[in-house]
Amino acid sequence: MVPRVFGKRAPAPILAVGKNEEGRGCLGLWLCQRSPRCGHRMYNPLEQCCDDDTILPLNRTRLCGPNCTFWPCFELCCPESFGPQKRFVVRLKVLGMKSRCPTSPISRVCPSQSKCPLSPLGQGSSLI
Repeated sequence: MVPRVFGKRAPAPILAVGKNEEGRGCLGLWLCQRSPRCGHRMYNPLEQCCDDDTILPLNRTRLCGPNCTFWPCFELCCPESFGPQKRFVVRLKVLGMKSRCPTSPISRVCPSQSKCPLSPLGQGSSLI
């Protein structure tokens, strides 16, 4: 049963990890802190992140362009140019802000597609 306060659901407690005066780790509950939410669902920020109302594990990667991976919990995949030579840039998400491609700092430029695609028979093979 979830306790109710003035007809609304009380915020769920968060387990906090910290250090005491001796420098040893200790656990405690933050009873007055609101739990992080992604849309209408709660998530654990020590193991997950909220990416466009989707809860993802922190170690999840995605492709940015044809041959470049990025971490959607920490980075954005941003197209920099279009046309035959598409170029993608990975940008850092800024903590506590709504990160967007034009305003976020560049982390790295993704390598472009190779100019000579491999033949169907394999590299260096020919039909003749």
